[in-house]
Amino acid sequence: MNVLQSAIRKAALFFELIKFSHTIFALPFAFMGAILAARGVPAPSTLLWIVLAMVGARSGAMAINRLADQEFDAANPRTRERALPKGLVRRGEVILFTLGSFALFLFAAARLNPLCLKLAPFAMAVLILYSYAKRFTFFSHVILGLTLAMAPLGAWIAVSGEIAAVPVVLGLAVLFWVAGFDILYAMADIDFDRVAGLYSIPARFGAASGMVISRVLHALTLLLLLLLIFLSGLRSFYLTGVLLASGLLVYEHLLLLRYGLKRLDAAFFTANGLLSIILFCFTLLDVVLL
Repeated sequence: MNVLQSAIRKAALFFELIKFSHTIFALPFAFMGAILAARGVPAPSTLLWIVLAMVGARSGAMAINRLADQEFDAANPRTRERALPKGLVRRGEVILFTLGSFALFLFAAARLNPLCLKLAPFAMAVLILYSYAKRFTFFSHVILGLTLAMAPLGAWIAVSGEIAAVPVVLGLAVLFWVAGFDILYAMADIDFDRVAGLYSIPARFGAASGMVISRVLHALTLLLLLLLIFLSGLRSFYLTGVLLASGLLVYEHLLLLRYGLKRLDAAFFTANGLLSIILFCFTLLDVVLL
C-alpha cells in the first residue's frame, strides 16, 4: 500500500509539474482542426492517436521548460514552490519523463500518417526552442503561440494528410490568442524578469504597453476566426461561438483593467479555458448539424 501511495503522490507531482490541466487550452483546437478536415467526426482511432500525440508533445515540452527554468524558478517567489526547485522530483526523473513523452509523440505521429511523422521533428524543435526563447527575445510569447498553433494544423494533417489554408488560418488565430494572454500572464513577473535579465514584452515595454499589445493580438485573433467562416463554409453555430469567444476576451481585459493582477487567474485560466471549449463545441455543432 505504501508503494501504491508513493506512486500516486509521484504521479500527482508530475501532473502538477507539467500543468496537465492546461491541456484544455490546446486540445479543443486540435479537435477543431480534426473535425474541419473530416467535415464530421473522424474515426475513433485517429482521434485516439491525435490525443496521444498532443499529450506526448505537450508533456515533453512542459518538462523541458521546467528543466530549463529550474534555476529561475528557484529564485522567483512566484515559482519557488514548484516540485523541481523544491527537490520533490529529481532532475534525472524529469529528463526520463521528457524522453518518454517525446517518444510517445513520435510513435503517435507515426501511427497517424507519413506527413505527421516527417513534421514531428520540426514540431519538437519549436517546443524545445520556447523554453529558452525568453533568454534572448521578447518574442517568446509569439513562439509559445506557435507551439499551440501547431495543434489544429497537426490534427488537420493527421486526418487529411495534407496542409491547407483553413488550418493555417485557425493556427494563426491560436498563435495570436496565446501570445496575447501570455503577455498578460507575464505581467506577474515584470520585476523578476528585469532583474534576472529575461525577456518579455511587459518587462521590455511596461505593463500599460503590454496590455495594448495584448488587445491588438486578441483583436487579430477574432478577425482570423471570422475569416474562417468564408474559408471553411462554417455558419451560424460557429459564428455564435466566435461571438461568445469575443465576449470572453473582452471580459478578460476588463477584469484586468479593473482589478489588476489580483484577478489574473480568473482572466487567464477561466476565460481562456472556456474560450477554447466553446469554440470547439459550436464548431462541432456547425459541422454535424448544418
